[in-house]
Amino acid sequence: MKTSAQIRQEFLDFFKKKQHVITPSAPVVPKSDPTLLFTNAGMNQFKPVFLGDVETYEQDGKQWKRAANSQKCIRVSGKHNDLEEVGHDTYHHTLFEMLGNWSFGDYFKKEAIGWAWELLVKEWGLDPDRLYATVFGGDEQDGLDADEEAVELWKSETNISHDHILRCSKKDNFWEMGETGPCGPCSEIHIDLRSDEERKKSDGALLVNADDPRVMEIWNLVFIQFNRMEGGLLKPLPAKHVDTGMGFERICAVLQNKTSNYDSDVFTPVIQEIAKKAGKTYGDDEKADIAMRVIADHIRAVSFGITDGASPSNDGRGYVIRRILRRAVRYGWDSLGLRKPFMFDLVPVLAKQFNDVFPELHAQLNYVQNVIKSEEDSFLKTLGSGISLFEDIAKNTKVISGDDAFKLHDTYGFPIDLTHLMARERGLSVDEKRFSELMQEQKERARAAGRFAADASEKGEWIFVHGKESDITNTVFTGYDSVEEDAKILAWRKSKNGAEIILDKTPFYAESGGQVADTGVLSGGDQHLAVKDVQKVDGRYVHFTSDIPGNPDAVFRAAIDTARRTEIKKHHTATHLVHAALRQVLGTHVVQKGSLVNDEKLRFDFSHFEAVKPDQLDEIEQLVNTKIQENIPLTEERSVSLEEARNRGAMMLFGEKYGDKVRVITFDKSYSVELCGGTHVNYTGEIGYFRFTMETSVAAGIRRIEAVSGRKADEVLRNEKKLIAGIKSAAGASIDPIEYIENLQNEKKQLEKALEKTKRESAVGALDKLISDAKSIEPGLNFVGGIVESGDMNSLKQLGYIALNQLEKETVIILGTSDKENGKVYLMAAVTEDLIKKGVKAGGLVGSLANIVGGGGGGQPNLATAGGRIPEKLPEVFEKAPEVIKSMF
Repeated sequence: MKTSAQIRQEFLDFFKKKQHVITPSAPVVPKSDPTLLFTNAGMNQFKPVFLGDVETYEQDGKQWKRAANSQKCIRVSGKHNDLEEVGHDTYHHTLFEMLGNWSFGDYFKKEAIGWAWELLVKEWGLDPDRLYATVFGGDEQDGLDADEEAVELWKSETNISHDHILRCSKKDNFWEMGETGPCGPCSEIHIDLRSDEERKKSDGALLVNADDPRVMEIWNLVFIQFNRMEGGLLKPLPAKHVDTGMGFERICAVLQNKTSNYDSDVFTPVIQEIAKKAGKTYGDDEKADIAMRVIADHIRAVSFGITDGASPSNDGRGYVIRRILRRAVRYGWDSLGLRKPFMFDLVPVLAKQFNDVFPELHAQLNYVQNVIKSEEDSFLKTLGSGISLFEDIAKNTKVISGDDAFKLHDTYGFPIDLTHLMARERGLSVDEKRFSELMQEQKERARAAGRFAADASEKGEWIFVHGKESDITNTVFTGYDSVEEDAKILAWRKSKNGAEIILDKTPFYAESGGQVADTGVLSGGDQHLAVKDVQKVDGRYVHFTSDIPGNPDAVFRAAIDTARRTEIKKHHTATHLVHAALRQVLGTHVVQKGSLVNDEKLRFDFSHFEAVKPDQLDEIEQLVNTKIQENIPLTEERSVSLEEARNRGAMMLFGEKYGDKVRVITFDKSYSVELCGGTHVNYTGEIGYFRFTMETSVAAGIRRIEAVSGRKADEVLRNEKKLIAGIKSAAGASIDPIEYIENLQNEKKQLEKALEKTKRESAVGALDKLISDAKSIEPGLNFVGGIVESGDMNSLKQLGYIALNQLEKETVIILGTSDKENGKVYLMAAVTEDLIKKGVKAGGLVGSLANIVGGGGGGQPNLATAGGRIPEKLPEVFEKAPEVIKSMF
């Protein structure tokens, strides 16, 4: 039986023989595509070709019109959301590999269909009688006929049974990149995995595209031949492309004669490890099996997500990774009895399994394990309590309230989809509208997926001046050696705020590697265009200017702002020095995870598992300043082979795509050697001074430092000098400034304690007054209620417990307070034990009353709290409370 590694390699070897370049998988965290949350298809890295920005794909210094690879993909949001099916069925996954082959204006339908059949049937030996081919059946609205060309090619290029060629709808067989852009018909290959007996009973064609796991799609061949225009019109593309995708996990299960992807050797190593940890046997119990499948799937997405730069956090991609990880941990807790961190122990199994194809995981093994363990530790501290609370909430309701869902999220770390999952398992629903309102009010950050959107600003067509379309990726960058350059405009176009200009050569550094772009001026004749930004867009150096060029044919003098560049160089070089210092002081596990360098500061994100201690920061800062004082010269090598640079131990970023030749920047070969395309000082002494300004956490296992150097460091030091002088002046010449501040802080604490005591005594006095004014609603039922001024939720709860101790029976207590400035209301209800037995429960009571003030809440039968958003309606609560109380009997 073929192993999954053999299957992957045979796919790549097959297309290599067909003159395809084999490309590495792009990271699952897209590096330069803001429209994507995660890489979700093999074609993502080739979008510039499909969009017409470039004609071919470049690799190893060559231009290619054919490519193939195995791409890591994550699908957890939007229309590509497979999360809910994962583990419950046998073929959906959050992370999967997509085997694909592409043609960029080269071969088309004939070869794509013929080669697919050749690989599946002739090379891999699949039974042709079990295969079905779907083709686009036409669409009246688009004015498109059926793809009869594909039908005829299936007949001529393969030996498929003609009645296995099925014409299907646009929904299943027409692919589109978006509302506009490249699109075209597709042809899918499906396989019937049913037994011979079942196949005799019913026609497999009836089960194609019917969501039957026994008859499923294994390969999609997309023929990109149209461009969808604004308004929906389709125009034929001048260059036609092929984009295919085959689910690696599915084809492995098929070739290994498994009915479930999880039974193939893609998953069995990690499932066996999970079973071992849980002390169970996979296959013995369906509930446990689902949990093991979920965990086996989720650890892949989490591990490769973290490896490629998406550490668990509260927003964006990091929040998705956190959701997936916590979902898996909860399955381990509930279904497998795993009460301690276990996910991190599964990573070495994956690292070993994928080392030959995705070595980046093995290279960052310790880092990934530590991040996952830290996240597990954090969640496990609250998971048990959260589950207990959920069980209490779910006992007597059909709907989990938005307030309870928010409490589970905010206090116990339950992502809303985990609450949905647990509710669905009990046949309950969740009030997500109210939950979303609370999230909005609290300005929670779990909404970052919406930030990933395409730039929809209006732009004109490119106007070619001193070149043609194929020339505009050929800008020569001269900025390492010069700050001014005579240049010609190759092309330009209008933009929303001026123009975008491409020059034949430029000294302007385009934003890259964390370093901001240069700014400056383009001068031609009497016109001076301010260059506000420079970006690399699909291989083009695009200069964003304040106005359109008056005479595009003129020779322009391109001059950068040298003072600004000087400060940027200082901060960039300081980043190299601090990176090396961090590794020297904290350890070699420190790896760059992100950076920003401009003329004002540097920011550097790096892998580390705890806050950097003050004495460590001092040591690092001192080491960097020592290297500055040593005035180390820059050694710049612009054309070093990647292999040689690697052998020298040069620092390089995981996930970055490097060419055969790289630029190596060295400041003392025993201290700092990095691959880098940025700008640097010639001697470290030019930096002047280095000073940390901040150290904080960015995400689990990732720390961030900010620092200043050069002119900005001088400014910081002068401001600190002024600050200290001001404190000394306020303290007086004879008093130590530190002692002076400590005395002020102690005095402040004493005053706060005295104020708190006064408030507490006042509140207790108010409670005594309310108790003395208690009303009898009816015999055996007394009501104590009223507004407590200047209170908060904690003080209301304390008063509630005091009242219950004083009033042992026949009493309901309702207290309220408000924060009118912030539009908030707080309510507390307490009920004596004898009334609880008669049906009056504090949780239900306070929840009903909270509706009056636009809120909700709940809690224990004897004491519960709620919040609201309409302070002016608080008096109405006490007017209606007696009737609400009576209705509960």
